[in-house]
Amino acid sequence: MHIDTTAATVAHAPRPFYRHLYFQVLCAIFAGALIGHFYPETGEALKPFGDAFIKLVKMIIAPVIFLTIVTGLAGMGTLRGVGSVVGKAFGYFLTFSTLALIVGLITANVIRPGAGMNIDPATLDSSKVADYATKAHETSLTGFVMDIIPTTITSAFVDGNILQVLFVAILFGIGLILIGDKGKPVVTLFEAISHAVFRMVDILMKAAPIGAFGAFAFTIGKYGIASVINLATLVGTFYLTSALFVIVVLGTVCMVNGFSIFRLMAYLKAEILLVLGTSSSESALPSLMEKMERAGCRRSVVGLVVPTGYSFNLDGTNIYMTLAALFIAQATNTDLTLQQQILLLLVAMLSSKGAAGVTGAGFITLAATLSVVPTVPVAGMALILGVDRFMSECRSITNFIGNAVATVVVSRWEGAFDRDQFDRALAGDLRGDVQPIHDLHGAPAGLQLNEASAD
Repeated sequence: MHIDTTAATVAHAPRPFYRHLYFQVLCAIFAGALIGHFYPETGEALKPFGDAFIKLVKMIIAPVIFLTIVTGLAGMGTLRGVGSVVGKAFGYFLTFSTLALIVGLITANVIRPGAGMNIDPATLDSSKVADYATKAHETSLTGFVMDIIPTTITSAFVDGNILQVLFVAILFGIGLILIGDKGKPVVTLFEAISHAVFRMVDILMKAAPIGAFGAFAFTIGKYGIASVINLATLVGTFYLTSALFVIVVLGTVCMVNGFSIFRLMAYLKAEILLVLGTSSSESALPSLMEKMERAGCRRSVVGLVVPTGYSFNLDGTNIYMTLAALFIAQATNTDLTLQQQILLLLVAMLSSKGAAGVTGAGFITLAATLSVVPTVPVAGMALILGVDRFMSECRSITNFIGNAVATVVVSRWEGAFDRDQFDRALAGDLRGDVQPIHDLHGAPAGLQLNEASAD
């Protein structure tokens, strides 16, 4: 009997490097930087390409979150499992978000990037940050909590509010758990829809290089590399601190849990470059959820940890907040006592929890923090407005990596983790033979993804 192995060989043959998403995005970022630097007006004009891609991704985020959470929770079959995942996730978020704030505070006191600038706050143009201060003033803890509840079930999807979609999805998933077998037809339908939605994600990701090209060309064209030189100490300190946090702190967490932070970042290199190019971690949210499930994390855990992490586990934003606040204080010769710095830390702990993973949220949250701690002049934010876009990229990447690590760790804690599949994914050995990860009671909770979806 003759077996034709040609088709199998072709299907499993490695793709040329130029067909991988990470290579295409990297080339797009490089091309965008050149256009923005040498032809700044053209670079600024390319902004719609980046905006259009981010809108495309935001369009798909709500159904991805809803379907992933609903089918994942329904597969768990018990409310105890839901409470366990949520409890462990928020315990992780609180611990490492607070640690990130402390790291930023310590770094600012050791390096003192704003010392010697001797800026008089009265000479600063506060009108430049007026809009941010207004948005920050409108944001309160009570308002944030109330905003989680949508006006109607459908308005959560219309507005695209991640936490509102998360709220509706959890309620719907719990409802399916409570009705038991009667909900199986709904789960089966949603599983089928999930395949189509994630295929849409694959299609949209084909446009990622165009989005990264337009967004990066705009950033360089509008703000220019020269704007970084004046505040190179601050930008350099922030990037160095974030890198050390990822490598040392998150790297230690990964090592304790039996895997390498560098291998995880290599697995997610296309998404990391996409976040760098678009300056928004939200642009890679659907792809992150897909890849975490593909790497052996149970769907119910992925669906709960990743979306909540985008609002409650913002390591990069937290480092930025305390570092930037102390930079402004140092630059304006505002002396802060240890008690005032601790107060700043506590306020930042609360205000940072409402920041979503979108461009500019960190700057608004910083304004909210400084408005509560009036010792540091809010007008001082005008000093860093010109380089905030460049720091936004680092914030987003750090947030993204932090949420990827959190997903793996919580999955492992929950016993919802296929270690063999994870190792194969990080080694690049997964093809079209990925099997679903099963939730409690044997309900299927994963998607069979093909080679085209993994870059």
